[in-house]
Amino acid sequence: MLNELLSLLSGVDISGNVSMSRLKHPFPKLVIELYAETLVFDDHTPDGAYRENVAALAGKLPASLLYKWRNSKNFRERNGIVISGKPDSVIVEHGVKYFIDLTLNQDTSFYGDTRNLRKYLVENSSGKRVLNTFAYTGSLGVAALAGGAAAVTQTDLSGKFLSLAAKSLELNAIDCNKMEIVEGNFFPVISGLKKSGCLFDTVILDPPFFSRSSKGSVDLLNQPVALINKVRPLVSDGGTIIMVNNALYLSGRDYLAAADALCDGKYLFRESFIDIPDDFCGNNAMIADPAPFNHPTKIIVFKVRRKAH
Repeated sequence: MLNELLSLLSGVDISGNVSMSRLKHPFPKLVIELYAETLVFDDHTPDGAYRENVAALAGKLPASLLYKWRNSKNFRERNGIVISGKPDSVIVEHGVKYFIDLTLNQDTSFYGDTRNLRKYLVENSSGKRVLNTFAYTGSLGVAALAGGAAAVTQTDLSGKFLSLAAKSLELNAIDCNKMEIVEGNFFPVISGLKKSGCLFDTVILDPPFFSRSSKGSVDLLNQPVALINKVRPLVSDGGTIIMVNNALYLSGRDYLAAADALCDGKYLFRESFIDIPDDFCGNNAMIADPAPFNHPTKIIVFKVRRKAH
């Protein structure tokens, strides 16, 4: 297997020209991603079967190597063990710089499957007020600001993760006063924004597929569009809601049916889909058929009209 891995990776452009991409290969339960000049190996096997092979690549490639074992009981192995070199901390996508921390969490702090959504935000945020909920490290809000947004509110339960967004603004010489960070649970934060009379031109919903707390619950499988009505009062007339649903067991048709049932043709309209990049769309059978979407991460753009008072 080592020779197969080496042959595959020797043909990859590791010059830093590709900011973030996912490599297609024949190895089961192994995800390989390239961030600038860092290769990240995400091992999903129960026994860390790929660790020795990844370790054997040290010194054989012009790249830093980071190994993550998803099923390890050791959080350091889940977050990542540096095999060689120094992991990159900055990538550039669609002309925007993002600060990343590849060992911040068991993921890499930056989701490549929403690359086209960031492109959409860069191209469609000029002069707008944007609310980015479940913001994580804030890359979607940074994309909106890079696209000329007038102001962005980023909210997430973890201030630790959101701190990366401020570093990204600095990289792009964006006025930090244009970004507000609100740390807290989605439900009371949204309630507080409603009470204060805030209105946004764009609201982004990118929640985890399931979450439960005393304040409320998120269930993208059984209630795939329930959060839309939570944020609709915050959207200005003619504004946009972008809903991301990453529930693997929810088919595309069921998600679309739920979305269309919510759209009344008067105050809420389904406008478009945002596809997932080709390098994230593998050839393996999906748990649930995502069609008419091209990936289990399913993104819909809605338009909102407000009732005249």
